[in-house]
Amino acid sequence: MTSTLILLRHGESEWNLANRFTGWVDVDLSDKGREEAKRGGQQMKEEGFQIDICFTSVLKRAIRTQAIALDEMDQMWVPVVRAWQLNERHYGSLQGLNKAETAKKFGEDQVKIWRRSYDIPPPPLDVNDPGHPRFERRYAHLDPVILPATESLAITLDRVMPFWANTIVPYLKDGKTVLIAAHGNSLRALVKHLNRISDKDILELNIPTGIPRAYELDEDLNVLSDRYLGDAAAAAAAAAAVAAQASAARA
Repeated sequence: MTSTLILLRHGESEWNLANRFTGWVDVDLSDKGREEAKRGGQQMKEEGFQIDICFTSVLKRAIRTQAIALDEMDQMWVPVVRAWQLNERHYGSLQGLNKAETAKKFGEDQVKIWRRSYDIPPPPLDVNDPGHPRFERRYAHLDPVILPATESLAITLDRVMPFWANTIVPYLKDGKTVLIAAHGNSLRALVKHLNRISDKDILELNIPTGIPRAYELDEDLNVLSDRYLGDAAAAAAAAAAVAAQASAARA
């Protein structure tokens, strides 16, 4: 039995547009991001995907992307599970800062490490910072000890993978078609796992906004095939644009 998994990074957010580190800040989609989400839905519809269940984070840019895409597919009735474990990586005290200006201040190499390395987190938020997630009602049911003040990709993987294994995998084992609408780094964690990417090579992986990535998996969840929908060159160019966001030359 095979199953289908579709990974969809949210469309461009208002802070993507402003080139700011976003993390757990609940920023909405830009106008372009809404169009990207719509196009992603159109691409999935054209391929004939019938979604059985959708998973998303508790951040509105992912939630809205999921809603727009499913609406475009005329599949808004599909069950949706929202989980904080699929949130974007927490960028600590970098959240809200302009990426290019931060690169100019600290150097592109350091910012690339903070953005893309496997196990080096950015500087943390102070635990009493009003922006710390322990002050948000959406996380009030969680033990504050598990709420991050910063995260590396490795830490993000540590929270994504148990949710993947315990909640998402059973649907795939049952042959279902699963859509995950989430974020650049929570999806990088899944791609690292699925494609068996090394800790070193994950540094170079960038996921474009709004372009669905479809996996065909065997019964043991080994990857039989994976591809971005639509034009491959366009997906590669979009990923390269993500990689260039922290160039000091943009400041």
